[in-house]
Amino acid sequence: MLTDTQDAYGHLLSDYHNGRENVEIVEREDGFIDVSRLGPSNYFAEYADWAEHQRTGIAHATGRVLDIGCGVGRHSIYLQEQGLEVLGTDISPLAIQTCQSRGLKNVLVTPVTQLSSKIGIFDTILMMGHNFGLFGSRKRAKWLLKRFAAMTTDTAKIIAETMDPYQTEEPYHLAYHQFNRDRGRMSGQLKLRIRYRQYTTPWFDYLFVSKSEIEDILDGTAWRIERYIDAANTPTYVAILCRRDMS
Repeated sequence: MLTDTQDAYGHLLSDYHNGRENVEIVEREDGFIDVSRLGPSNYFAEYADWAEHQRTGIAHATGRVLDIGCGVGRHSIYLQEQGLEVLGTDISPLAIQTCQSRGLKNVLVTPVTQLSSKIGIFDTILMMGHNFGLFGSRKRAKWLLKRFAAMTTDTAKIIAETMDPYQTEEPYHLAYHQFNRDRGRMSGQLKLRIRYRQYTTPWFDYLFVSKSEIEDILDGTAWRIERYIDAANTPTYVAILCRRDMS
């Protein structure tokens, strides 16, 4: 669990929810600084304002849903309103508090690495908002996918949003890709932290992948690609994963 001084993301969202205009600042380990173009308002967007690929992706959710990295609950609350049972999880205590204040019934403060069948069995695992990135690395992705198989039904799906990191011509991104490869990391394996006012998260790994890299990660796991849903005019896409026939 993040301490209060580490919960930059949670303070950002809580302040925005309470009327303070602000921006999200992301720092990469090589010194690159990015400010979210959409700002915190994106985390609170209503279904009608979601991108088409997101609306198409979430339509695959059924049964009992686990929303990993739920933020302020925009996806969880929508599915709850559709009558699904949803558990929203996030590492940020303040984000989870904001979820609750917005009406999400079932929440849990926990990192993705602590999720297991102890919290129940699910029909859908949701990793929207580029949250395929929470897998962090190829090795950890394979380990987590094995855990996810043990906490889902035989007909379960994973709905995961990510971005192809290779669809860029920016020299500073291409140089970082090479920096990663030189030290044995995947090109799209980012080491980041979030800053907001006096709050700073610890450094964490976040993974962007191409479609061929997803398929490499899934090889040998209980999961396979069912379909891809591409975003319009951006390198973002949703991957729908389903359980592999292991018989």
